[in-house]
Amino acid sequence: MLRRLLPPLLGILACTRAAPVTPPMIPEPVTERREVVIPATLPEVPAVDGPLDIKVVYPSPGGTIDAGDSTFAFGSVGTGRASLTVNGTPVRVWPNGSWLAWVRLPPESESQLVIVAKRGRDSVRTSLPMRRASRFRPPSRGLWVDTTSFSPAGKVWWPATEPLPISVRASENATLRLRLPDGRAFVLGSTPGQSGVSDAIRAFDRDTANVRTTERRDFYTGAMIAASIGGPLGPITNGTGGDASGDAMLEVARNGDTLRVRWPMQVMTLSEPYSWVETDDDRVRKGNTDRITYGRALSGGTYHWFFPNGTRAAASARVGGDIRLDLAGRTRAWVALEDVKPLANAALGPATVGSITATSAMDRVAIRIPVGWRVPFQVEEHDDGVSLLLYSSVGDVNWIRYGETRGLLRDIRWSQKESDIVEVNASLTTRLWGYRTRWEGNDLVLELRPQPDLSGERPLQGLRIVVDPGHPPVGARGPSGLTEAEANLGVALVLERLLTDEGAQVLLTRRDAKPVDLWPRVRFADSVDAHLLISIHNNALPDGVNPFTNNGSSVFYFHPRAIPLARAIQTELGRRLPLRDLGIARGDLALVRGTWMPSVLVEGMFMLIPEQEAALRTEAGRFAYAEAVRAGIRRFLDTRNVR
Repeated sequence: MLRRLLPPLLGILACTRAAPVTPPMIPEPVTERREVVIPATLPEVPAVDGPLDIKVVYPSPGGTIDAGDSTFAFGSVGTGRASLTVNGTPVRVWPNGSWLAWVRLPPESESQLVIVAKRGRDSVRTSLPMRRASRFRPPSRGLWVDTTSFSPAGKVWWPATEPLPISVRASENATLRLRLPDGRAFVLGSTPGQSGVSDAIRAFDRDTANVRTTERRDFYTGAMIAASIGGPLGPITNGTGGDASGDAMLEVARNGDTLRVRWPMQVMTLSEPYSWVETDDDRVRKGNTDRITYGRALSGGTYHWFFPNGTRAAASARVGGDIRLDLAGRTRAWVALEDVKPLANAALGPATVGSITATSAMDRVAIRIPVGWRVPFQVEEHDDGVSLLLYSSVGDVNWIRYGETRGLLRDIRWSQKESDIVEVNASLTTRLWGYRTRWEGNDLVLELRPQPDLSGERPLQGLRIVVDPGHPPVGARGPSGLTEAEANLGVALVLERLLTDEGAQVLLTRRDAKPVDLWPRVRFADSVDAHLLISIHNNALPDGVNPFTNNGSSVFYFHPRAIPLARAIQTELGRRLPLRDLGIARGDLALVRGTWMPSVLVEGMFMLIPEQEAALRTEAGRFAYAEAVRAGIRRFLDTRNVR
């Protein structure tokens, strides 16, 4: 299920080498061979005629609905011969008793769904209490401020010489000033924009009309020269301070009326030298982690950098639980405060990048780059190699030693890209299959994996493919109660047989209902040197997205190397499943990011659509899904066979 695109929910992982581990489950060979015909349409939903019984799978009683004016609800009534209404509106009942409704939501924050099922003279009624997520709605008249939109809010550590960006939503066509306790005032200007479109709608809704909203001028931005507001907060790396209510005041004025609202922030100004920190994602959690700290271009944004534990950088600002690292020049990354630890008495100058050596095994090239200390770095993937940026670095690369690289390595080049950024470019003589990095002391080891040799007639022969049946834990559930974990495993077992028939060595991350966390699945694929990782899922939707117009098949990838694989599988899904083609998409998803082989996450069907859930209960439906994935893998490998 891809219920959200938010990285925290999905446990996003970064590219790093993992030590070999025992796989979560050792698969036994599948010996059964049965011919199953691929259906031109989805299998017919079977008829069920049981007792009249209303079951609501979603939403849960008393649950919070984060939607605009409508959302979905689904469940079953025990018989396909019943009629059903939700809040008085007729809702279709499928032959197996499943139902799916698109429900208009009342404006009240707390309400209920009234569901009535009838069969002949029998009727059953149930009421489901629910709560709408709190959303600010501007009043129809008078001045207003959206107090949930203050940015920044809470506790802030900021350089005294650097303007602090500020923003807020407030009445249109007003004059806004932020007044500080020392008497200074800063003007905020109106910025045209569209409000009211959620990330869920932008990510999932295929109806472009739903993202076209009336342009508003109620978003204001500005900058203030940082000044201490409120009491002292303590050190940037572990300070907490007291109450963050602050003494800054926002003034909103229009046509002679004025509204004043306290801006809830407490600010401590910083002066150089900044604090030095070291990344350590185990510092708080102390458990089985990927040993990667994720960096964002802005506080609360999406992941962009991946720093192995031990990476050092200067911390220059902090907003709440996010701390800003200075990488090089004006390049900065925000990371979680809990993922760094302070370095006492550290003041590190630029690291020196020394001479480079390369060695190779049969299926990889290892490039060793000595660095004065563990600097932040970033890898960008190309068709035949990678570019590596080493921040806070100066180059002193006297020589580049290739050694015996078995004809796999074309060249290595370096340059001083900027005064404090060293760039290393490495290219292979064939296509890049994947890469990974690790620190050994202060040596950065960059491993490049070339495309494996593929047989023209049987390209799957000898390939090691990890098939991941997504979930548990969590996962979606269909109207009649089928869990996504069950459906995914059913498809994966068929796919295992199909791929094995073509000569592949197939390993599953699980073979039963026992939960397997995200990171061990990725680590397993890495530890067995899999050539491909295919994660099998079936989708769901966020609140507020119409399931009747936004369901179908899609494939997600992260690394550019996996785009052709994603497209090939998506093409075959469109040929074999009579569903909408939702296309491929890049997603910050755990199962496709922390890998050094092409990897994709396939969302074949939607669990909440009754006929698709019913199809996943059948052998024919599971076979059609699995056969599409097999054919997509074959299509991908056939194109890679062309040199």
